[in-house]
Amino acid sequence: MNRLRDYENLTPELVIQAVEDAIGKRMTGLISPLPSYINRVYELQAMDETRLIAKFYRPGRWTLEMIQEEHDFIQDCADDEIPAIAPLQVGNGKTLHQAGDYYFTVFPKKQGRLFEINNDEDWIRIGALIGRIHVAGSRQDASTRIRLDPALSTKADLKELLESGLISRNYESTFNQLGQEILDSIIEPFQNTEFIRIHGDCHRANILDRMDEGLIIIDFDDMVVGPPVQDLWLLLPDRVEHCRKETNLFLEGYEQFKEFDDSTLSLVEPLRIMRNIYYLAWCGRQVEDLQFRKHFPDWGCDEFWRKEVCDLQQQLEVIRKQPSLSGNC
Repeated sequence: MNRLRDYENLTPELVIQAVEDAIGKRMTGLISPLPSYINRVYELQAMDETRLIAKFYRPGRWTLEMIQEEHDFIQDCADDEIPAIAPLQVGNGKTLHQAGDYYFTVFPKKQGRLFEINNDEDWIRIGALIGRIHVAGSRQDASTRIRLDPALSTKADLKELLESGLISRNYESTFNQLGQEILDSIIEPFQNTEFIRIHGDCHRANILDRMDEGLIIIDFDDMVVGPPVQDLWLLLPDRVEHCRKETNLFLEGYEQFKEFDDSTLSLVEPLRIMRNIYYLAWCGRQVEDLQFRKHFPDWGCDEFWRKEVCDLQQQLEVIRKQPSLSGNC
């Protein structure tokens, strides 16, 4: 499938008309595309000079129910006065709209700069924010969203890759065996672990600092049901054992609002390899996209798979040899 065709009918005129119909406001002719590879995101301006962000979801990526669960999670955060940008509600509280083949939502525009973690207090602040989000996330389930459990999500990603025909024949057998070894090593530690709604892609680019108004978290598009520690490790500058101070400061802020299971710090390296496998599967779905091929011309060649297999083997060894991380870091 050529992913460019997903949006071939999404013209500026359709975007403006769709937003006007959805929120009942007249738009000016201003429409500026914003960086987003998966979805299409635009900044618009209403006649009253209000700036808005319209997000058009890529057709076929999420179901209607999965998108609604994203919106429900954001709204639960907003109801708890957690600084997350909630979609505009119109009519009877509707946040999800449709224009032709496209589902979309409209957000108020919020200014902010990327959050830079410069001192101890910054780690405590971000820990407190994530702790509050997880309190909201623990209140209900998201039954249609990905469950970040290797027995489910990683197993499915490996199966998809092996059945795709994209793995070089020279490495297909090795990858298959390695994938099974990875599953055998990481499934058991996730048993009896708390799974709640989490952001899922909580890196620094998804946190804005609004100066006097504090931190705000954005882009819940990849929300999952998973272990809370997933929203910690992507923020760290290195592996947990090399970031003891940062981890402790984060947890100091986090535990002002929610108890954290220290034993789950041992899941960080398994989660890292799971993310690597997920990314390979995600790239495999983009191989016919002209823009993907332009930016990753060597994806899928023999040398590519040799390196990926090597990286996965090295990460598996890290997992097998990792020190105990429970208790005080």
